[in-house]
Amino acid sequence: MQAVSAAGDGCLALALAASVFFGLTPTAARPKVLLFLVITFVPFVVVAPLIGPLVDRVAGGRRLVMQTVALLRAFTMVLMAFHLNDVLLYPIAFAALVLQKTQGISRSALVPSVVRNEADLVEANSKLGLISGVFGFVGAATATIARLVAGTEGSLIIGAACFVAAFFMATKLPSEVVAAKRASPQERAELRSAGITLASSAMGLLRASVGFCFFLLAFWLRTQDAGRFLVGLSVTMVTIGVMLANAIAPAVRKRIHEESIFTAALGLTAISGILAALFGGVLAGVLLALVVNFSAAFARLAFDSIVQRDAPDANQGRAFAQFETRFQLAWVLGGLPPVIFTPPGEVGFAIVGMIALFAVGTYIVGAKSVQAGKALPETISKRAGRKMLAEVERRRARR
Repeated sequence: MQAVSAAGDGCLALALAASVFFGLTPTAARPKVLLFLVITFVPFVVVAPLIGPLVDRVAGGRRLVMQTVALLRAFTMVLMAFHLNDVLLYPIAFAALVLQKTQGISRSALVPSVVRNEADLVEANSKLGLISGVFGFVGAATATIARLVAGTEGSLIIGAACFVAAFFMATKLPSEVVAAKRASPQERAELRSAGITLASSAMGLLRASVGFCFFLLAFWLRTQDAGRFLVGLSVTMVTIGVMLANAIAPAVRKRIHEESIFTAALGLTAISGILAALFGGVLAGVLLALVVNFSAAFARLAFDSIVQRDAPDANQGRAFAQFETRFQLAWVLGGLPPVIFTPPGEVGFAIVGMIALFAVGTYIVGAKSVQAGKALPETISKRAGRKMLAEVERRRARR
């Protein structure tokens, strides 16, 4: 199911890129891409908190959710094919993106129930990542051929066929409910432990860096000579980076512990961003896309291991779905600034490096505190909130 769904996602991505991004000048594309980012942001603010707990306990289990979503995705792809040139494209595309995120979160919740034991979870996630990369490329290539023959409508129809196939594949998934009961106090405490909190914060910064780098290159490279080719090359580097990380991460995890993987991923991103800023040029930007996405995929598999290790009593299906929602939200928030105002390439590369440098510094300090049995350093937002509450209490006392 992941293979055919990834192929369908490739078709959708190519169709949206052709109609919203490549079909317009960078200036004209900017508000449309910003609109798509905003409507991608909305599901995580509204849909995930409301629907997530419901689908965890739905009687038919995640299999029913995956089947329903697959059919709805096929339907929206067909609708988009008939409304590419009118205003209805945007609400239909919004529905398509909501369904895409719902499917991704449901898949994250379902994976723990289809592996033999917890030790196989990282390997399973890495295999799914490889499958996504390979078949996403196959889907995009097929959609490109279909677009040359029958226009963007042909790409969308091919994608719809992929999701119909996904519906039939989903019939073989397990039907058990992911989380029949609400999270217990013990589960909530484990998922808020210092180690998991630290890892999720670092993972969020990495995903934000991925979003920032992607949209920075998408707009900046189009101002260069052979801009469309360079954007396509950077997208290829994204796929290669993710696939490479998924290929080697299970073997690396057997040799070094998860905290070292996080430190290496953050440090590699920081060094790459700073070097890209110093050397400059389109080649540096394309290589940075490779490294940033490699590091994020590499760290994600380490994060999964940390959750398994530090939250053994938590419902992993529900937990991974919740974290995936946060990480997707971080990607969207990271992508907003370069869409609103795209800085020069070298400046953007430096920003990526500085974000990662801040992340690796705070992660190392926090990891040492966790190892020493101390509490994590208080964040700026928590400190500000605590001071605000103290001030309110003082005013009440004076009155």
